[in-house]
Amino acid sequence: MSLRLSHQPFDLQLRNRWAISGASAAVGGKRVHPVVLVRLEDSRGGFGLGEASPSTQYHETVATVSRFLSLVDASKLSFEDLASSAAYLDSIRPMSPPARCALDLALLDGAARAAGVPVHRFLGLEFTEGRHRTSFSLGIDTPEVMAQKAADAVADGMRLLKVKVGVASDRENLAAVLGAAPEATLRVDANAAWTSREEALDHIRHLAATGRVEFVEQPMPPTLPDADWIWLKERSPLPVLGDELYQTWEDAARCARCVHGVNVKLVKTGGITGARIALESARALGLKTMLGCMIESSLLITAAAHLADLTDYLDLDGNLLIRNDPFTGVNCTAGLLGFDGVSPLTGLRVAERADL
Repeated sequence: MSLRLSHQPFDLQLRNRWAISGASAAVGGKRVHPVVLVRLEDSRGGFGLGEASPSTQYHETVATVSRFLSLVDASKLSFEDLASSAAYLDSIRPMSPPARCALDLALLDGAARAAGVPVHRFLGLEFTEGRHRTSFSLGIDTPEVMAQKAADAVADGMRLLKVKVGVASDRENLAAVLGAAPEATLRVDANAAWTSREEALDHIRHLAATGRVEFVEQPMPPTLPDADWIWLKERSPLPVLGDELYQTWEDAARCARCVHGVNVKLVKTGGITGARIALESARALGLKTMLGCMIESSLLITAAAHLADLTDYLDLDGNLLIRNDPFTGVNCTAGLLGFDGVSPLTGLRVAERADL
């Protein structure tokens, strides 16, 4: 049974100004993040929902997502034949991974709803309640603001804080967060800000000396040669994870040489299907795995949570950073993610908006 496709842009309103290293920090960050919400529906009223969260960091915008969606012939998609639907989507050019992600989510959501099971069970996976704890991200800001955000997060029960770095005030910011959240464990994300292996090692040694940092994510640009990454991996006192370094499963072999673990995001890999392959490929090569996110609603966060049992770490907090979440999805209680008590009990377990 062929499907009908509808989609609309939606602006996620951030609770606080958001900035990471690079251009966003230079302009003081942003308070709005645009996404595109997708719905696939069949003639019997069955439906599935998806979300694209494009990032200019990966050269994607609402325009590139909308262009891809405009090329889709929804009559070639089906909840009953996911394999042929996926093959068709993979044939469309130019590719837009966030748009491909939204459609993958919607197809799996619709198929799982029809089967009456959660997506993880539809895929033959489990979700272990009480195991999966997400970090909470602190965007770059002044030391005073970052300290307040850290204190507020800890007051809400968050034990893992992910600190964005990559500006001149990094060490002042770090000291402020450490002081405001003395019992929290930190993860640090440089978003490729440190441009040489020597600079990266100097920063990582400083982070390690605090005794509070679990690992460092994407310390250098992915364009640096493997030799530089291997040099840093051999000398780093902290585990190094790749994010921009790991786009899809095809990067697994390089990452196994260059880093200790990888950050997988649905919007990079084209959805749950691609993210699962990326996670399993990395694990097969001995890499630690983390599921990450962009600024996203509970729809995308919930979709990723169905893969949580394939991970060592979670950074699924995009929905916690916004104040106008259009969906209700996976629970987050003091950082622990869970599906207990969430309704409806099928598909992505997301309460759909009436106007989508």
